Amino acid sequence: MALIEVRNLVKVYAKDVVAVDDISFDVIEGEIFGFLGPNGAGKTTTIRVLVTRLEPTGGRAVVDGFEVTEAPTEVRRRIGYAAQFIGIDDDLTGRENLILQGRLHGLSAKAAASEADHLLGVIDLTQSADRRAGTYSGGMRKRLDLAEALVHRPRLLFLDEPTTGLDPQNRKALWVYLRALNDEGITIFLTTQYLEEADTLADRLAIIDHGKLVAEGTPAELKAGVGGDAITVTLAPDAAESEKAMVAEALRSIGDVIDVQTLEGSVVVVYLADGGSRISEVVRTLDAKGVTPSRLAMSEPTLDEVFLQHTGERLRVEEVKQQRRVGFGGRKRRS
Repeated sequence: MALIEVRNLVKVYAKDVVAVDDISFDVIEGEIFGFLGPNGAGKTTTIRVLVTRLEPTGGRAVVDGFEVTEAPTEVRRRIGYAAQFIGIDDDLTGRENLILQGRLHGLSAKAAASEADHLLGVIDLTQSADRRAGTYSGGMRKRLDLAEALVHRPRLLFLDEPTTGLDPQNRKALWVYLRALNDEGITIFLTTQYLEEADTLADRLAIIDHGKLVAEGTPAELKAGVGGDAITVTLAPDAAESEKAMVAEALRSIGDVIDVQTLEGSVVVVYLADGGSRISEVVRTLDAKGVTPSRLAMSEPTLDEVFLQHTGERLRVEEVKQQRRVGFGGRKRRS
């Protein structure tokens, strides 16, 4: 059963900036759906439309049977949403944050307190429950923020780049937590710019670039679609564009080449079936052209190669330098 149905979704901002350009996809109940792309690709705009925070310019989006534009209140009752920036109140304790969020969702005082106690145990913050949230570490703050999105027990959880700004240890700990939530039956829509995160967590994923969907499938299907191993040829740092073009043309002359990509800097990538047995052929081809690469490397298909093949560039991660802190009175209510 599709819990999310998106058809021909378009979002245009002022000055004719097309953030989302005629995309369609489904999210199946019970899965973790990864929405992968660089900053500015349209990930956050898409998620904001789905959680009813933005009006689409065109197309149709249905969440749990309700049109996002026609029944936004019904949609909000069924979802949890954690945005990129943490929305907890630093002046309240962890427990008070969760109780307040529960009350905002219509829970009774008793039910909100009970759910707060339960979630504090789930996210391993019981011992810190009565400390001000402003004293929490980044990882603790992120876990509390996610717990707030779960306090009303939603069927569907939207997470917009939930691990951006976290160190690798906290990022991987959060992966374990998200997989446990999914095992309990919560469907998760996850935007991310981390290839490893998408590969580790997503049952299925879609890649968006410049507002358009360029690929969709399971991580295994997408990697298999690359069709071969990637041999990366790195030229001298001062290599001219004409030399890169000559190298790319020479590599295309090799038999059974699947694809050749020229990247920024001095890099050319050739895709070949059974690349390990054909590196010597690549070396001979380059030698015949008088080219001595500064580095030659081979890798089996990864999501990096998938992204490269569909967009012509590698995914660059842009970190948020510091999570924004929200004091009392400036707190944003969740959709």
